[in-house]
Amino acid sequence: MADIFEKLVKNYGPIGQHRERAHGYFAFPKLEGEIGSRMIFRGKEMIVWSLNNYLGLANHPEIRKTDAEASQQYGLALPMGARMMSGNSNYHEQLERELAAFESKEDAILMNFGYQGIMSAIDAICGRHDVIVYDAESHACIIDGLRLHPGHRYVFKHNDLEDFEKQLQRATALIEKQKTGGILVITEGVFGMAGDQGKLKEIAALKKKYDFRLMVDDAHGFGTLGKTGAGAGEEQGCQDDIDLYFSTFAKSMASIGAFMAGPKIIIDFIRYNIRSQIFAKSLPMPIVIGNLKRLEMLRNMPELKDKLWSNAMKLQNGLKERGFDIGKTDTPVTPVYMKGGVEEATAMVMDLRENYHIFCSIVVYPVIPKGHIIYRLIPTAAHTDQDIEETLKAFSETKAKLDAGAYKAEAIPDMAETKA
Repeated sequence: MADIFEKLVKNYGPIGQHRERAHGYFAFPKLEGEIGSRMIFRGKEMIVWSLNNYLGLANHPEIRKTDAEASQQYGLALPMGARMMSGNSNYHEQLERELAAFESKEDAILMNFGYQGIMSAIDAICGRHDVIVYDAESHACIIDGLRLHPGHRYVFKHNDLEDFEKQLQRATALIEKQKTGGILVITEGVFGMAGDQGKLKEIAALKKKYDFRLMVDDAHGFGTLGKTGAGAGEEQGCQDDIDLYFSTFAKSMASIGAFMAGPKIIIDFIRYNIRSQIFAKSLPMPIVIGNLKRLEMLRNMPELKDKLWSNAMKLQNGLKERGFDIGKTDTPVTPVYMKGGVEEATAMVMDLRENYHIFCSIVVYPVIPKGHIIYRLIPTAAHTDQDIEETLKAFSETKAKLDAGAYKAEAIPDMAETKA
């Protein structure tokens, strides 16, 4: 019998294999100082484009005041235990009611974390005779939820309505053959890597032809899209057709936790069957009260969303004017597509950080095909015109170096040599 640890040390995985050189710089970097558009990385001030602090609430004075006062009054221990047993409170229920009303749904359930929450919700809703149809570019939390599903699942090409209908037909045929089970369609309001919205309106319209329920993960749309900030469903005019609306507090609200909203009878079922919440400690009171304040500001301060979009348009238009490919984004998420290998991408990131003081996330092989580089920039309401201008200048200059082959000869250095 082999030692189970033996296979782990022989293969650390596609990302982990680079850990010795990448740790602390490309992987697990430490951004220090006050959360904002500029933070400290290895002793140097950086313009940061990697934080999902869309509305700039993370360090808003009113938020800091509410968080501090709630922590002082309640501490982090209250309420103790899982909500079903001893961890419920009026504040938890108030937040659920306000979220449901904001999303035009009958009820909502709080979740401790988005990732585990949606995984566990999928597990609770779908049995072995049910079929799930989902978008190929769904977030990892959805994919891991699908791994828990004991029944069939069909994937459709990203935002491809023709393929979506084909997979619906396959799912329908299987259900008819089984004579039992139902269909759950899962997609996203905003796809966090490419920044394009899911085709919710078109998908929902097919409910007239096929029998299915629709679950939408709107982590990046909540607070950023729609007239009131209620998300992609409101933006596309199909919120009523979304059966289960999910989002996290980790993006626009710059906090911890998540929620799912929908029909009261279904939310009640989830509340009594979602294992990740039944067997987990309740969200601490300061976080719940802080989220109530964040939701209040999201609803009542539209100028925050307006500033976010102003910055996003300045950044995206500036990139396009300089000849950059930002794909099909129609949200603040701003991908920048380039050609190059892993070593070129590594050298370019280091140049941006060390010489231009720009910190942004990068994606390379094996996450995407070889020869491609994607930078993902997240504009926020906290960024300034100066941040944007400096970033555009840096991208123009480093792109010119990339195109000229200046990064080809540079090997990936030992990260220890770059430590401050």
